[in-house]
Amino acid sequence: MKEDPTYESHYQSQLASAACKDEVAAPTTIQSLADSVRDYLSPKQVDLVVRAYEYAELAHKGQSRRTGHAYITHPLAVAQILADMRLDHETLMAALLHDVLEDTTVLKHTLGEMFTPAVADIVDGVSKLKTIFRSRAEAQAENFQKMAIAMSKDLRVILVKLADRLHNMRTLGVMSKEKRTRIAQETLDFYAPIANRFGMHQLKIEYEDLAFSALYPMRADRIRRAVKSTAGNRKALMEETKKSLENALAQEGIEATVTAREKHLYSIYMKMKSQHKSFTDIMDVFGLRIVVKSADTCYRVLGVSHALYKPLAGRFKDYIAIPKLNGYQSLHTTLFGMHGIPIEVQIRTEQMETIANNGIAGHWLYKADDAPFDGSQMRARQWISDLLELQQRAGNSIEFVENVKIDLFPDEVYVFSPKGEIFELSKGACPIDFAYAVHTAVGDTCVSCRIDRRLEPLSVQLRSGQTVEIITSKAATPSPDWLSFAVTGKARAGIRQALKNQQTVQSIALGRRLLNRSLANGKTSIKNLDFRRLRKVFIRFGVRKLDQLLEEIGIGNLMAYVVAQHLLSADNPDYQSLIVDKGGPVAIRGGEGLVVSYSKCCYPVHGDPIVGHMSPGKGFVIHIDSCNNAAEIRRRTPNEIIPCRWSATPEGEYLTALKLDVDRVKGIIAELASRLNSADAGIENIKVDERDAKLSSVTIELLVHNRTHLARVMRELRNIPQVHKLTRYIT
Repeated sequence: MKEDPTYESHYQSQLASAACKDEVAAPTTIQSLADSVRDYLSPKQVDLVVRAYEYAELAHKGQSRRTGHAYITHPLAVAQILADMRLDHETLMAALLHDVLEDTTVLKHTLGEMFTPAVADIVDGVSKLKTIFRSRAEAQAENFQKMAIAMSKDLRVILVKLADRLHNMRTLGVMSKEKRTRIAQETLDFYAPIANRFGMHQLKIEYEDLAFSALYPMRADRIRRAVKSTAGNRKALMEETKKSLENALAQEGIEATVTAREKHLYSIYMKMKSQHKSFTDIMDVFGLRIVVKSADTCYRVLGVSHALYKPLAGRFKDYIAIPKLNGYQSLHTTLFGMHGIPIEVQIRTEQMETIANNGIAGHWLYKADDAPFDGSQMRARQWISDLLELQQRAGNSIEFVENVKIDLFPDEVYVFSPKGEIFELSKGACPIDFAYAVHTAVGDTCVSCRIDRRLEPLSVQLRSGQTVEIITSKAATPSPDWLSFAVTGKARAGIRQALKNQQTVQSIALGRRLLNRSLANGKTSIKNLDFRRLRKVFIRFGVRKLDQLLEEIGIGNLMAYVVAQHLLSADNPDYQSLIVDKGGPVAIRGGEGLVVSYSKCCYPVHGDPIVGHMSPGKGFVIHIDSCNNAAEIRRRTPNEIIPCRWSATPEGEYLTALKLDVDRVKGIIAELASRLNSADAGIENIKVDERDAKLSSVTIELLVHNRTHLARVMRELRNIPQVHKLTRYIT
């Protein structure tokens, strides 16, 4: 569905007009704000709110908004949004003052002296979030870090910021088209998911609908008209179902409030888009909500509802026993109502209703002065803690923002630990994600898992209701392969951090071996050098300490023989520098991991005559001595080729490749696979190309233990009558 430019232009003028009317139709005044908070704040607290308003009005005197109204109308509107959520007096004061640090000459310490340090901290935190989510990904990450730090000190910072963004969205029409599009998209991408993460459902809905109308005015208008048209047909049906439920509940002596609810525009649009459905195919546009006094009564209402109308199988969800990550609690069921039309019913308590609408903000209504926060507050704080951990572990800003986005858009899977603890993970999560959710140390040392007491691979996707047990080993380390199936931000950040540490350790070890080999030309070693005399060498190579120097050698950024010449010359002024590196061969075990790799141009295996060379950022690359690529490197830069030898005790398996010419007959590939399996060789990949009418060319990548094992495999394949030619794949 494309937007009509003429329609969009017409809508823009309507939006601008509506934005101006937003503050004219129902202007917020200090009197109306004070009246709305008197029923839950003390007279002294109301006076403090009024005093904050008077201070802000004076500070913003002479300033105006794009709508033409005095600037103070904006802080007043923000404070009213928070007052409707029944936030405490300090939050309301901070809302009224939230722009004074940035838009006036007032300083933070002045606010602290005039009001309270807490109010000053909230205002300062909101001011630091002014540029959040703008410009490049690096700037987004920096600003998101500021937000996480500010929120970790006081959650009320983000509440004021969310209310500030809501009022800006309500007056979005006065902005230019470019700014309106950017702000609306920004709201959809970040502010709405954060509101959802904090359980603030009403705020999320308004964000989404306002942004949807700004980005796609024609689509929003068409869906709005369709809902209005359908509402007329469904109104009688919903009223009949509502009365039937009310009568059934009254007969059981259950006091309940039954109300009709309507799916919001953006939610309908996304369901149509994701499920490729037309509006008429969306079943849950309208529904019912039943609010009762206690959680026990919720289950009684569920029983009455299912007795009255047949439930739709597979559509029942119990978010009371297992709340959502943002603290949301409710029972969801879908009933075949009047005339067999499906109707979604939500059942919850009054407190659950408040928390569902206002999330963490709703806890101020139910929290006593000396009672600790729980539910959404604790979940929100845990998320912020995880956010800070992600920021510390992220390799770069783009990686950080990607991880945050993953955690902002979860599609929940609920699994259990062996002790019965419930863990909520993103859809597609695997046991690795679960392990890191339990603890980073558990993830780092994970080796296998049991799901419902059965051994399963670490890559299997988890399903709700499963019990997951992680088996660990102190000697275990994360594998780079885990990044291909782990989905949660915490797991991916943990894996990357562990791999970086692992690579650092391995790079230092390899760098030590390579440098000692080169230092042997001067009949010395690292331990015999006086590094107090070698500071100039460190400065020359841009490092501070020996481990940094060894790591740079190990990952290929520095050549060992070049470093050795500088070290030997600095340690002994009479040392004659060598032109060619003539050190002994480097020992290769085969299990070095991230800093030693085996070239796929020749696929070396244990027992082959080998050489190596350093590749910047990749570490030490091993080639067969007769490999054409190695010969080319030797021709261009002889000093880069380093002799190598295999250690006496090989580790692991080696990837190699064979090239075969075989008859084009049915079942030949199955025969090859069977022979490889009988020879205990693991098959990684098979590629078949037609050579001519009679023959096919087959390339097989396989895993072997050493050169002797490879020879046995090749003999096994040569015994197949249909195999005419067999060679190792070496360029």
